[in-house]
Amino acid sequence: MLRKLFKFHGGVKPPTNKAHSTTAPIASVPLPDRLVIPLHQSVGGHPRPLVQPGDQVFKGQRIGGADGNLSSAVHASTSGIVRDVLPAVMPHTSGLTTLSVVIEPDGEDRWGELDRINVRAATPDELRDYLRDAGVVGLGGAVFPSHLKLKPGKEGKLDTLVINGAECEPFITCDDMLMRERATDMLKGISAMRHMLHARDVLIGIEDNKPEALAAVRAAIAAAGEPGIEALAIPTRYPAGGAKQLIRVLTGIEVPHGRRSTDFGVQCFNVGTAYSIHDALEHGRPLISRVVTVAGNVDAPRNYDVLIGTPMDHVVRLAGARPDTDRYIMGGPMMGVRMPAFDVPVVKATNCILVGSPVLFPPPPPEMPCIRCGECAKACPADLAPFEMYWFSRARNFGKTQEYHLFDCIECGCCSFVCPSHIPLVDYFRFSKSEIWAREREKEAADTARERFEFKNLRQEREKQEKAEKLAAKAAATREKVAGDTATAPPGAAAAVTKPGGDDAKRALIEAAMEKARLQKAQVAPKNLDVTSPDVQAEMAAIDARRHAAREASSDPHPPAGQA
Repeated sequence: MLRKLFKFHGGVKPPTNKAHSTTAPIASVPLPDRLVIPLHQSVGGHPRPLVQPGDQVFKGQRIGGADGNLSSAVHASTSGIVRDVLPAVMPHTSGLTTLSVVIEPDGEDRWGELDRINVRAATPDELRDYLRDAGVVGLGGAVFPSHLKLKPGKEGKLDTLVINGAECEPFITCDDMLMRERATDMLKGISAMRHMLHARDVLIGIEDNKPEALAAVRAAIAAAGEPGIEALAIPTRYPAGGAKQLIRVLTGIEVPHGRRSTDFGVQCFNVGTAYSIHDALEHGRPLISRVVTVAGNVDAPRNYDVLIGTPMDHVVRLAGARPDTDRYIMGGPMMGVRMPAFDVPVVKATNCILVGSPVLFPPPPPEMPCIRCGECAKACPADLAPFEMYWFSRARNFGKTQEYHLFDCIECGCCSFVCPSHIPLVDYFRFSKSEIWAREREKEAADTARERFEFKNLRQEREKQEKAEKLAAKAAATREKVAGDTATAPPGAAAAVTKPGGDDAKRALIEAAMEKARLQKAQVAPKNLDVTSPDVQAEMAAIDARRHAAREASSDPHPPAGQA
């Protein structure tokens, strides 16, 4: 039966430029001289290094451990020697560095001992933990750890699992070729995902400009004989591959601002992610490679199965980069980012290496003033007002940009594509987001410092109060003791205490203390020595006589003979 499809707001139809890279099958890439594997390749924490220089590693061995739940492990892409663990330039337009493991391949490409799991006997939680340790992340661009997205949400189940095979951006064909050549294995991964999410239906959305991929997927579904899975051809319109846009097209559900798709019983995954999940669960192989499109200013555009950490120029040489090449773009022309160098490594987020030149991508025309034509708002798939966000971004009024839902912008580039004034709108929005994030971090740091200062003051005040309470308690105890001593003192001392006047009171206290000391001495003496006994009296008399004789002898100037 024909399923009804829906439309999303906006979108554009740029030239696809996909035909040239789909004429040949996916090719393998020879081992490079070295692999540079960044430890941070996904959304979330930075994995901690598990190796050090000089270590021997094997293919598939874990070299970076997941740091917390919002993180994913990283593995060696081949066997070899770890030459260094150091900050290296990451594939990002900023040119910043990130901690990376440098491996010199030994050429043997030997697999290490792989962790295996019994998929049919394991619980969904065990499967999710296994995928976290296998380093599986979303390969559609967001690189969000897949084990977190494979949780069904509050209801404990999903109505629909959406699989994204749209691949709407120009030049990129890695998902298209994967569906053509590996549809059966991809479908097995989808079945495992369906099991973990307890999904009732599965909808695979494929743009109608990919008839070969659509036919291959439908054939795999028919061969599997699993009910509830359907592959649908959707209209070719950029950005139909956006998660919210594809969910809208296939189900009619619009996920509003601040809500998750699982709140509406839907979750979306990329076809490449499904294939990597099958590879991990069925064969025990972690995510160490991916299909990458090499297109643009090359002689033979093609898709390659590339090991993570391979330098981009090593891959591009296989496609024949032309002499006037001046840049690499990771991704497509709409959402891709320019690389800071040619030898930056391929990472899990690399779906395409777009080779550029001044002819293919000429300098943009000069920016002109906004004429408020509204074309950007018509093209925006998120149904925003880009011209309003532009004005407030330019004025650095970031509070107002947030009021216009800046963070709902998916940075698809549709607004920039249609702008008659050639304003790089997405660049302004990225700038505003980065400034807001920076200010949020500064605010968090200031709030933390203030909380520490307030806690310090509170602690000092508490310690001061506790000290005062201790002194007051000690003074009260002293007063009680003095009152007790006064009650047991001789009548004269007690009477002195009651006399008015500060000096008389002090004198009375001193006399009471002295009298108490005398009484204590008198009480202690009989316990130590009985001075009234005759023996003690005789011994004391003998001691006194010897002392008297010694004094007389020392005072006599003529001592007896023999004592000189």
